[in-house]
Amino acid sequence: MWWFQSPKIAFGEDALEVLKDLEGKKAFIVTDNTIRSLGYVDIVSNYLKEAGMDVGVFDGVESEPSTENVMEGAKLVRESAPDWIIGLGGGSCMDAAKVMWVLYERPDIKLEDVSPLVELGLRKKARLICIPTTSGTGSEASWAAVITDKKELFKMELASRELYPDLSIVDPKLPVGVPKKVAADTGIDALVTAVETYVNQWRNDFSDALAIKGAQLFFKYFLRAYENENDKEAREKIHNASTIAGLAFSNSQVGVAHAMGHSFGAVFKIPHGRATAVFLPYSIEFGVKEAGERYAEIAKAIGIEAESVEAAVKKLVDAIRDLMEKIGEPLTVKEMGIKWEDYRQKLDELVAKAEMSTCNFVNPRVASSEELKKLFTYAFDGRTIDF
Repeated sequence: MWWFQSPKIAFGEDALEVLKDLEGKKAFIVTDNTIRSLGYVDIVSNYLKEAGMDVGVFDGVESEPSTENVMEGAKLVRESAPDWIIGLGGGSCMDAAKVMWVLYERPDIKLEDVSPLVELGLRKKARLICIPTTSGTGSEASWAAVITDKKELFKMELASRELYPDLSIVDPKLPVGVPKKVAADTGIDALVTAVETYVNQWRNDFSDALAIKGAQLFFKYFLRAYENENDKEAREKIHNASTIAGLAFSNSQVGVAHAMGHSFGAVFKIPHGRATAVFLPYSIEFGVKEAGERYAEIAKAIGIEAESVEAAVKKLVDAIRDLMEKIGEPLTVKEMGIKWEDYRQKLDELVAKAEMSTCNFVNPRVASSEELKKLFTYAFDGRTIDF
């Protein structure tokens, strides 16, 4: 048996106005300095004040938030004692808000104990709202949060079905003004998510429909939105695609590109979307033996015509690489300025961390430690997977 879960989602123009109808006395916004400087905190605060609430703010969320960072924010949340916690920003802000919420409700729990097997008993003190200001991570639609352990250089994959937001607000006005590099790094994550969701071993009819739609929207609209932020239709479609892909993986799983990306991103401090995307083409070439027809179905859904499964998968990989090039995403680890000697010295660590990820266990072709080492090595300078 499997469950399909989703937060209540307000989407489209002026979706933020639902904040005016919230009931409660206090709200606490979890965000970063950039989001505050763009004026989004003021916009959200004004709606909350219109609903009669006092508003507290923590604007110190780090990129790829650490355990220390969320502990700092959780202390302020406890002092504020809000009825609503609001994650406002990209995936880092929303993930941080989820974890601060857990620590507010359950100050007795250790982060490493947060798992689907542990009943947290949330919502006794507060409820959660997620408001994405970038398009890509899908955290507003998921029951997962990724937090970095700086000491161990390890990304903790925290998950609990109780971590779903009570409300997610997907307003297409918010991604306007996002720098192109940020738009590329976050947006490409939605594609990785959609592709991996469609092929992983936990896929199901519900996640399939969402994953395919997310991939279709991405390929149709992302370049338009990336090249012209004033293209309202494209911007809205990509913002929706991000949430749709998030819903897909939250009701299924992702795969080895995410396992490798989490490991690589933690060790070399690379943004999440860029860290996972660089491994996607190689993961497809690796997984084709077990999921060739599934990859071919994705290719067909985005308009690729081919005479065979093998040809379809090759064209899909080429289309992904072509898109990545157009938005300035690196196709190899080497292109990120990492030297082979530095990378080689970290290979065993990269492999060990990726091997521990649940994302690898559900990949259509589960990678052994030897295969992970080869994948990391081939991705360094762009070799075609031949094993």
